[in-house]
Amino acid sequence: MKRMAKILVISAVAFVAVNDDVDACTRVVYVGDNNEVITGRTLDWRTPIGTNLYVMPRGMEREGYDQPNTIKWTSKYGSVVSVGYDVGVNEGMNEKGLVCNLLYLPGTVYSLPNDTRPYISTSVWAQYVLDNFATTSEAVAELKKDKFQINAPAMPGGNATTLHMAISDISGNSAIVEYINGVISIHEGMEYQVMTNAPTYDKQLAINEYWKRIGGMKMLPGTNNSSDRFVRASFYVDALPKDATHQMALAGVFGIINNCSVPMGISTPDQPEISSTQWRSVSDQKDKVYYFESTLSPAIIWVDLSKCDLRVGASVLKLDLINNKKTLVGEMNKHMEKSKPFTPMFHIPKDMKF
Repeated sequence: MKRMAKILVISAVAFVAVNDDVDACTRVVYVGDNNEVITGRTLDWRTPIGTNLYVMPRGMEREGYDQPNTIKWTSKYGSVVSVGYDVGVNEGMNEKGLVCNLLYLPGTVYSLPNDTRPYISTSVWAQYVLDNFATTSEAVAELKKDKFQINAPAMPGGNATTLHMAISDISGNSAIVEYINGVISIHEGMEYQVMTNAPTYDKQLAINEYWKRIGGMKMLPGTNNSSDRFVRASFYVDALPKDATHQMALAGVFGIINNCSVPMGISTPDQPEISSTQWRSVSDQKDKVYYFESTLSPAIIWVDLSKCDLRVGASVLKLDLINNKKTLVGEMNKHMEKSKPFTPMFHIPKDMKF
Protein backbone atom coordinates (compact mmCIF):
# COMPACT_ATOMS: atom_id res chain seq x y z
CA MET A 1 0.00 0.00 0.00
CA LYS A 2 2.80 2.43 0.89
CA ARG A 3 4.56 1.58 -2.36
CA MET A 4 1.37 2.29 -4.34
CA ALA A 5 0.90 5.60 -2.54
CA LYS A 6 4.45 6.59 -3.39
CA ILE A 7 3.91 5.78 -7.07
CA LEU A 8 0.72 7.85 -7.10
CA VAL A 9 2.54 10.85 -5.59
CA ILE A 10 5.31 10.59 -8.19
CA SER A 11 2.73 10.36 -10.96
CA ALA A 12 0.90 13.40 -9.65
CA VAL A 13 4.10 15.44 -9.53
CA ALA A 14 4.95 14.37 -13.07
CA PHE A 15 1.45 15.29 -14.28
CA VAL A 16 1.73 18.80 -12.83
CA ALA A 17 5.17 19.25 -14.36
CA VAL A 18 4.14 18.19 -17.86
CA ASN A 19 0.93 20.17 -17.99
CA ASP A 20 2.33 23.39 -16.54
CA ASP A 21 5.47 23.48 -18.68
CA VAL A 22 5.84 25.71 -21.73
CA ASP A 23 9.43 26.57 -22.59
CA ALA A 24 12.61 24.70 -21.89
CA CYS A 25 15.26 27.19 -20.82
CA THR A 26 17.32 26.44 -17.69
CA ARG A 27 19.43 28.75 -15.54
CA VAL A 28 21.76 27.68 -12.71
CA VAL A 29 24.26 29.47 -10.43
CA TYR A 30 27.30 27.79 -8.88
CA VAL A 31 28.65 29.43 -5.71
CA GLY A 32 31.96 28.06 -4.48
CA ASP A 33 34.89 28.93 -2.29
CA ASN A 34 37.46 31.54 -3.37
CA ASN A 35 34.76 33.88 -4.71
CA GLU A 36 33.76 31.45 -7.45
CA VAL A 37 30.37 32.45 -8.88
CA ILE A 38 29.35 31.10 -12.29
CA THR A 39 25.94 31.36 -13.97
CA GLY A 40 24.97 29.04 -16.82
CA ARG A 41 21.84 28.83 -18.94
CA THR A 42 20.32 27.16 -21.97
CA LEU A 43 18.01 28.82 -24.46
CA ASP A 44 15.54 26.36 -25.98
CA TRP A 45 12.81 27.04 -28.50
CA ARG A 46 10.98 25.26 -31.29
CA THR A 47 12.39 27.56 -34.01
CA PRO A 48 15.90 29.02 -34.40
CA ILE A 49 16.58 32.24 -32.50
CA GLY A 50 19.40 34.01 -34.31
CA THR A 51 21.56 35.72 -31.69
CA ASN A 52 24.32 38.33 -31.87
CA LEU A 53 26.68 39.43 -29.08
CA TYR A 54 27.24 43.09 -28.22
CA VAL A 55 29.56 44.94 -25.86
CA MET A 56 27.90 48.10 -24.54
CA PRO A 57 29.97 50.89 -22.93
CA ARG A 58 28.93 53.16 -20.09
CA GLY A 59 27.10 56.41 -20.71
CA MET A 60 24.58 55.18 -23.28
CA GLU A 61 21.22 56.96 -23.40
CA ARG A 62 18.30 54.51 -23.28
CA GLU A 63 14.54 54.59 -23.40
CA GLY A 64 12.24 51.74 -22.51
CA TYR A 65 9.61 52.22 -25.18
CA ASP A 66 8.90 54.25 -28.31
CA GLN A 67 6.09 56.32 -26.81
CA PRO A 68 6.22 59.33 -24.50
CA ASN A 69 4.99 57.37 -21.48
CA THR A 70 8.23 55.48 -20.89
CA ILE A 71 11.26 55.42 -18.60
CA LYS A 72 14.65 56.76 -19.68
CA TRP A 73 18.12 56.20 -18.26
CA THR A 74 21.85 56.50 -18.90
CA SER A 75 23.93 53.35 -18.47
CA LYS A 76 26.19 53.38 -15.40
CA TYR A 77 27.96 50.12 -16.27
CA GLY A 78 29.30 48.50 -19.41
CA SER A 79 28.09 45.04 -20.34
CA VAL A 80 28.21 42.13 -22.76
CA VAL A 81 24.77 41.00 -23.92
CA SER A 82 23.20 38.41 -26.20
CA VAL A 83 20.55 39.88 -28.48
CA GLY A 84 17.91 37.60 -29.94
CA TYR A 85 16.94 38.25 -33.58
CA ASP A 86 19.12 41.38 -33.18
CA VAL A 87 16.13 43.15 -31.60
CA GLY A 88 15.99 42.20 -27.90
CA VAL A 89 18.36 41.35 -25.03
CA ASN A 90 18.06 37.75 -23.82
CA GLU A 91 20.67 38.08 -21.09
CA GLY A 92 24.06 39.48 -20.25
CA MET A 93 26.74 40.34 -17.68
CA ASN A 94 27.96 43.77 -16.68
CA GLU A 95 31.40 44.92 -15.58
CA LYS A 96 30.50 44.47 -11.90
CA GLY A 97 29.75 40.79 -12.44
CA LEU A 98 25.97 41.19 -12.29
CA VAL A 99 24.23 38.66 -14.55
CA CYS A 100 20.64 38.95 -15.78
CA ASN A 101 18.83 36.12 -17.63
CA LEU A 102 15.34 36.15 -19.13
CA LEU A 103 13.36 32.91 -19.46
CA TYR A 104 9.86 32.28 -20.75
CA LEU A 105 7.03 32.05 -18.20
CA PRO A 106 3.55 31.30 -19.57
CA GLY A 107 0.62 32.97 -17.89
CA THR A 108 2.60 36.06 -16.93
CA VAL A 109 0.44 39.17 -16.45
CA TYR A 110 2.61 42.27 -16.13
CA SER A 111 -0.01 44.86 -15.18
CA LEU A 112 -3.63 45.40 -14.23
CA PRO A 113 -6.27 47.24 -16.31
CA ASN A 114 -6.09 51.06 -16.40
CA ASP A 115 -2.42 51.05 -15.39
CA THR A 116 -0.91 54.48 -16.05
CA ARG A 117 2.70 53.76 -15.08
CA PRO A 118 5.38 54.33 -17.77
CA TYR A 119 6.30 51.44 -20.05
CA ILE A 120 9.44 49.41 -20.57
CA SER A 121 9.61 46.76 -23.28
CA THR A 122 10.75 43.20 -22.62
CA SER A 123 13.32 43.83 -25.39
CA VAL A 124 15.33 46.12 -23.07
CA TRP A 125 14.23 44.94 -19.61
CA ALA A 126 17.44 42.95 -19.00
CA GLN A 127 19.56 45.80 -20.38
CA TYR A 128 17.93 48.15 -17.87
CA VAL A 129 19.08 45.94 -14.99
CA LEU A 130 22.60 45.49 -16.36
CA ASP A 131 22.97 49.23 -17.02
CA ASN A 132 21.89 50.40 -13.60
CA PHE A 133 22.88 47.96 -10.86
CA ALA A 134 26.06 46.44 -9.45
CA THR A 135 24.45 43.94 -7.08
CA THR A 136 21.34 41.82 -6.84
CA SER A 137 20.17 43.66 -3.74
CA GLU A 138 20.44 47.01 -5.53
CA ALA A 139 18.35 45.70 -8.40
CA VAL A 140 15.74 44.18 -6.10
CA ALA A 141 15.42 47.36 -4.02
CA GLU A 142 14.60 49.35 -7.16
CA LEU A 143 12.39 46.76 -8.83
CA LYS A 144 10.31 46.42 -5.66
CA LYS A 145 9.27 50.06 -6.08
CA ASP A 146 7.29 48.82 -9.11
CA LYS A 147 7.57 52.15 -10.92
CA PHE A 148 6.94 50.88 -14.45
CA GLN A 149 4.84 48.37 -16.35
CA ILE A 150 6.29 45.93 -18.86
CA ASN A 151 5.11 45.72 -22.45
CA ALA A 152 5.35 42.24 -23.98
CA PRO A 153 4.84 42.33 -27.77
CA ALA A 154 3.47 39.22 -29.48
CA MET A 155 6.03 37.10 -31.27
CA PRO A 156 5.39 35.50 -34.68
CA GLY A 157 2.66 32.88 -34.21
CA GLY A 158 0.94 34.89 -31.49
CA ASN A 159 3.02 33.96 -28.42
CA ALA A 160 3.53 37.00 -26.20
CA THR A 161 7.04 37.53 -24.84
CA THR A 162 5.95 36.77 -21.29
CA LEU A 163 9.17 36.39 -19.34
CA HIS A 164 10.53 36.09 -15.85
CA MET A 165 13.95 37.29 -14.78
CA ALA A 166 16.86 35.79 -12.87
CA ILE A 167 19.58 38.01 -11.39
CA SER A 168 22.85 36.95 -9.75
CA ASP A 169 25.90 38.88 -8.55
CA ILE A 170 29.51 38.24 -7.56
CA SER A 171 28.52 37.37 -4.00
CA GLY A 172 26.26 34.57 -5.25
CA ASN A 173 23.10 36.36 -4.18
CA SER A 174 20.22 35.66 -6.59
CA ALA A 175 16.76 37.00 -7.28
CA ILE A 176 13.85 35.60 -9.27
CA VAL A 177 11.45 38.25 -10.56
CA GLU A 178 7.98 37.30 -11.80
CA TYR A 179 4.71 39.09 -12.49
CA ILE A 180 1.70 37.07 -11.30
CA ASN A 181 -1.81 38.43 -11.91
CA GLY A 182 -0.37 41.88 -12.48
CA VAL A 183 1.63 41.94 -9.24
CA ILE A 184 5.42 41.71 -8.99
CA SER A 185 6.82 38.76 -7.00
CA ILE A 186 10.50 38.58 -6.02
CA HIS A 187 12.44 35.77 -4.34
CA GLU A 188 15.87 36.95 -3.18
CA GLY A 189 18.61 34.90 -1.52
CA MET A 190 21.65 32.69 -1.96
CA GLU A 191 19.39 29.63 -2.13
CA TYR A 192 17.68 30.60 -5.39
CA GLN A 193 20.34 29.11 -7.64
CA VAL A 194 18.07 27.46 -10.23
CA MET A 195 15.30 28.73 -12.47
CA THR A 196 13.52 27.04 -15.36
CA ASN A 197 10.02 27.90 -16.58
CA ALA A 198 6.50 26.98 -15.49
CA PRO A 199 4.94 26.63 -13.04
CA THR A 200 5.53 29.81 -11.03
CA TYR A 201 8.59 29.78 -8.81
CA ASP A 202 6.88 29.01 -5.50
CA LYS A 203 5.38 25.85 -7.03
CA GLN A 204 8.71 24.77 -8.50
CA LEU A 205 10.29 25.06 -5.07
CA ALA A 206 7.57 22.83 -3.63
CA ILE A 207 8.12 20.17 -6.31
CA ASN A 208 11.87 20.29 -5.71
CA GLU A 209 11.36 19.78 -1.96
CA TYR A 210 9.51 16.54 -2.71
CA TRP A 211 12.38 15.21 -4.82
CA LYS A 212 14.91 16.18 -2.16
CA ARG A 213 13.22 13.73 0.18
CA ILE A 214 13.68 10.96 -2.37
CA GLY A 215 17.37 11.78 -2.83
CA GLY A 216 19.10 12.45 -6.14
CA MET A 217 21.53 9.57 -5.76
CA LYS A 218 18.58 7.15 -5.82
CA MET A 219 16.48 8.63 -8.60
CA LEU A 220 16.13 11.86 -10.58
CA PRO A 221 13.35 12.82 -13.00
CA GLY A 222 14.69 12.59 -16.53
CA THR A 223 12.27 14.25 -18.93
CA ASN A 224 12.69 17.54 -20.75
CA ASN A 225 9.87 19.30 -18.93
CA SER A 226 10.53 22.35 -16.82
CA SER A 227 10.06 20.91 -13.33
CA ASP A 228 12.23 17.86 -14.05
CA ARG A 229 15.04 20.09 -15.30
CA PHE A 230 14.66 22.24 -12.19
CA VAL A 231 15.10 19.20 -9.97
CA ARG A 232 18.12 17.85 -11.87
CA ALA A 233 19.88 21.21 -12.00
CA SER A 234 19.24 21.77 -8.27
CA PHE A 235 20.68 18.38 -7.34
CA TYR A 236 23.77 18.71 -9.52
CA VAL A 237 24.66 22.25 -8.48
CA ASP A 238 24.41 21.21 -4.82
CA ALA A 239 26.58 18.17 -5.54
CA LEU A 240 29.43 20.13 -7.15
CA PRO A 241 32.36 20.48 -4.73
CA LYS A 242 32.45 23.97 -3.24
CA ASP A 243 36.26 23.88 -3.18
CA ALA A 244 36.52 23.11 -6.90
CA THR A 245 39.26 24.86 -8.84
CA HIS A 246 38.19 27.60 -11.22
CA GLN A 247 38.58 25.31 -14.21
CA MET A 248 36.66 22.48 -12.55
CA ALA A 249 33.85 24.83 -11.50
CA LEU A 250 33.45 26.06 -15.08
CA ALA A 251 33.43 22.48 -16.33
CA GLY A 252 30.83 21.57 -13.71
CA VAL A 253 28.44 24.35 -14.77
CA PHE A 254 28.86 23.41 -18.44
CA GLY A 255 28.08 19.84 -17.44
CA ILE A 256 24.85 20.85 -15.70
CA ILE A 257 23.51 22.91 -18.58
CA ASN A 258 24.45 20.16 -21.02
CA ASN A 259 22.51 17.71 -18.85
CA CYS A 260 19.48 20.02 -19.03
CA SER A 261 19.76 20.62 -22.80
CA VAL A 262 17.31 19.16 -25.33
CA PRO A 263 18.79 17.46 -28.44
CA MET A 264 18.46 19.30 -31.72
CA GLY A 265 15.45 18.30 -33.79
CA ILE A 266 13.11 17.51 -30.89
CA SER A 267 9.88 19.48 -30.93
CA THR A 268 6.19 18.89 -30.38
CA PRO A 269 3.43 20.88 -32.16
CA ASP A 270 1.78 23.37 -29.81
CA GLN A 271 4.20 22.41 -27.04
CA PRO A 272 7.26 24.65 -27.17
CA GLU A 273 8.39 23.06 -23.90
CA ILE A 274 9.58 20.10 -25.92
CA SER A 275 12.03 22.18 -27.90
CA SER A 276 15.62 22.00 -29.02
CA THR A 277 18.42 23.83 -27.24
CA GLN A 278 19.49 26.66 -29.55
CA TRP A 279 22.48 27.81 -27.50
CA ARG A 280 24.15 27.67 -24.10
CA SER A 281 26.02 30.33 -22.14
CA VAL A 282 28.17 30.48 -19.04
CA SER A 283 29.00 33.75 -17.27
CA ASP A 284 32.20 33.68 -15.23
CA GLN A 285 31.43 36.44 -12.76
CA LYS A 286 34.80 36.32 -11.06
CA ASP A 287 36.90 36.89 -14.18
CA LYS A 288 34.15 38.71 -16.18
CA VAL A 289 34.24 36.26 -19.10
CA TYR A 290 31.08 35.46 -21.04
CA TYR A 291 31.09 32.05 -22.77
CA PHE A 292 28.68 31.18 -25.58
CA GLU A 293 28.06 27.95 -27.50
CA SER A 294 25.66 27.53 -30.42
CA THR A 295 24.22 24.05 -30.85
CA LEU A 296 24.65 24.33 -34.62
CA SER A 297 28.31 25.31 -34.25
CA PRO A 298 29.49 23.25 -31.29
CA ALA A 299 32.60 25.21 -30.37
CA ILE A 300 32.80 27.51 -27.36
CA ILE A 301 33.51 31.17 -27.96
CA TRP A 302 33.91 33.87 -25.33
CA VAL A 303 34.18 37.59 -24.70
CA ASP A 304 36.52 38.80 -21.96
CA LEU A 305 34.71 41.86 -20.63
CA SER A 306 37.71 42.89 -18.52
CA LYS A 307 39.64 43.56 -21.75
CA CYS A 308 36.93 45.72 -23.34
CA ASP A 309 36.92 49.51 -23.50
CA LEU A 310 33.81 50.42 -21.53
CA ARG A 311 34.54 54.11 -21.02
CA VAL A 312 31.88 56.72 -21.74
CA GLY A 313 32.08 57.48 -25.45
CA ALA A 314 33.67 54.15 -26.41
CA SER A 315 32.29 52.32 -29.42
CA VAL A 316 29.62 49.66 -29.25
CA LEU A 317 31.10 46.35 -30.40
CA LYS A 318 29.20 43.58 -32.19
CA LEU A 319 29.89 39.95 -33.00
CA ASP A 320 27.54 39.12 -35.87
CA LEU A 321 26.74 35.45 -35.35
CA ILE A 322 23.52 35.55 -37.35
CA ASN A 323 25.32 36.22 -40.65
CA ASN A 324 28.60 34.51 -39.79
CA LYS A 325 29.74 31.78 -42.21
CA LYS A 326 33.04 30.92 -40.52
CA THR A 327 33.82 28.46 -37.75
CA LEU A 328 34.54 30.46 -34.62
CA VAL A 329 36.28 29.23 -31.50
CA GLY A 330 38.05 30.87 -28.58
CA GLU A 331 38.23 34.49 -27.45
CA MET A 332 36.25 36.83 -29.68
CA ASN A 333 37.43 40.25 -28.45
CA LYS A 334 39.53 40.90 -31.55
CA HIS A 335 36.77 39.66 -33.85
CA MET A 336 34.17 42.12 -32.59
CA GLU A 337 33.53 45.13 -34.82
CA LYS A 338 32.43 48.68 -34.11
CA SER A 339 28.71 48.95 -34.59
CA LYS A 340 25.59 50.96 -34.03
CA PRO A 341 23.53 49.73 -31.08
CA PHE A 342 20.82 47.25 -32.01
CA THR A 343 17.35 48.69 -32.55
CA PRO A 344 14.88 47.30 -29.98
CA MET A 345 11.73 45.81 -31.47
CA PHE A 346 8.99 47.46 -29.46
CA HIS A 347 6.23 46.26 -31.77
CA ILE A 348 6.57 42.98 -33.68
CA PRO A 349 4.40 42.76 -36.80
CA LYS A 350 2.26 39.62 -36.88
CA ASP A 351 3.46 38.76 -40.38
CA MET A 352 7.15 39.26 -39.58
CA LYS A 353 9.30 36.20 -40.21
CA PHE A 354 12.63 35.54 -38.51
